[in-house]
Amino acid sequence: MAIQITTELLGDHPKLNDISINGHELSTSWLRDGDGLIGFGEWRTTSVFGPNRFSDARTWWHQQLANLSIQNSVHGSGTGPLLFTSFAFDESQESRLVIPEVVIGQKSGKSWITWIGSDHQPSVEVRTNSTNSGEIKWSSGALSDEKWKAQVSKAVELIKAGNLEKVVLARDLIATSSQEILPSNLINYLVANYPTTWVFLVSNLIGATPELLVRLSKSLVTSRVLAGTIRKTGDEARDLGLAASLAKSSKDLEEHEYAVRSVANAIAPYCSSTNVPEVPFVLHLANLMHLATDVTGVINDAATPVDVFTLLQSLHPSAAVCGTPTSAANALIAELEEMNRERYAGPVGWVDARGDGELGIALRTGQLSVDKKSLRIFAGCGIVAGSIPEDELAESQAKLTPMRTALETRA
Repeated sequence: MAIQITTELLGDHPKLNDISINGHELSTSWLRDGDGLIGFGEWRTTSVFGPNRFSDARTWWHQQLANLSIQNSVHGSGTGPLLFTSFAFDESQESRLVIPEVVIGQKSGKSWITWIGSDHQPSVEVRTNSTNSGEIKWSSGALSDEKWKAQVSKAVELIKAGNLEKVVLARDLIATSSQEILPSNLINYLVANYPTTWVFLVSNLIGATPELLVRLSKSLVTSRVLAGTIRKTGDEARDLGLAASLAKSSKDLEEHEYAVRSVANAIAPYCSSTNVPEVPFVLHLANLMHLATDVTGVINDAATPVDVFTLLQSLHPSAAVCGTPTSAANALIAELEEMNRERYAGPVGWVDARGDGELGIALRTGQLSVDKKSLRIFAGCGIVAGSIPEDELAESQAKLTPMRTALETRA
């Protein structure tokens, strides 16, 4: 017997990150600048592994859809049943798939609710913000600062020797708390302070990514590529000067070009046309500025339909989180990082019943432990021939700031 799933319009309600559903725990989120999706409860979950994980995820999602009787009076991207996904960086590690019991969405002033297994619309309430005075202690992750800088130096030597063009090296920090860390508090902080990023939660992976790996809406595919970074000072006039220097930096432009090229090449086989701007723009975030390029394409009329899983298989890992060439960079990451990235730098986001979706790269990220008393946060830097270890360490520290501050302020 098919299980009913219903989508209806919602009336006035508070901000998405202030919503609660009685009897359902917050399980997923995808929020940006007031719009997005937030999920409660877990109707179905599973894990996928291996080189076929994207196609396996598609198969599992279609199997679940086959058991649903869908009543959608709203229509449009992001309505109806939704799958939230968080894929590991490496194919051998666990990737997580979650179908929430209740999803509330909002876009361009329109709000809707989707729920599974009940004839009655769940009651939407305003969540009471909880504070947590737990003591936070930080410790080094896989590598100390000095050891990580030494690994960056090794990477630069290999690049200069012609072994590869670029590699992204990541590092981690571990926070422990004397009390349970509340995901809702972290999300509230990130939404308030990083409104132009995509704030996500899937299976205890929380973050605020500025990088959209892929958006597929009908036949239009979009990918926002970020590579090349400079820290803000807080002085507006000085930051404008720094933005201009970033736009002219040969080191950062080189790093950016590798990332843009990898994305454009990945989507080209599926598109009848693509648009790749010749010059990047400077994206201003709360504490950093990035070189950014929006790559777009129109999906061709292929005999085999192209969905977001098809694109993920080609796009991940991009040069923005791995390097160039991919195989050489991946091997060097395994040698030098001395850690398991888990779901850091993997695709994270949502897919709907039509195969459309929106997935970012899991950056500015923290992985909560099962007991929610520990948070492992990550940052990575693109290393090219002109990279300076001390500068890369400073950049990584700036990229750790969103999750560090969110935890220290709102945990």
